Amino acid sequence: MADKEHLKPDDFPVHAEQKKIVKPDGKDIAEARTPKMAEDVAERLNTEEDRREQDRWA
Repeated sequence: MADKEHLKPDDFPVHAEQKKIVKPDGKDIAEARTPKMAEDVAERLNTEEDRREQDRWA
């Protein structure tokens, strides 16, 4: 993913595949040091995006 490219709502939910964090379309967006870390980062990104979407509708 390009340095200045931001994730968009359509890029969620992301998920972990081994050490990679992947968008629903299968494109990698990042790689973590461990599979557990990738899962944690994906969960945090999804939680933050969900919170942002709920704030938008509130």
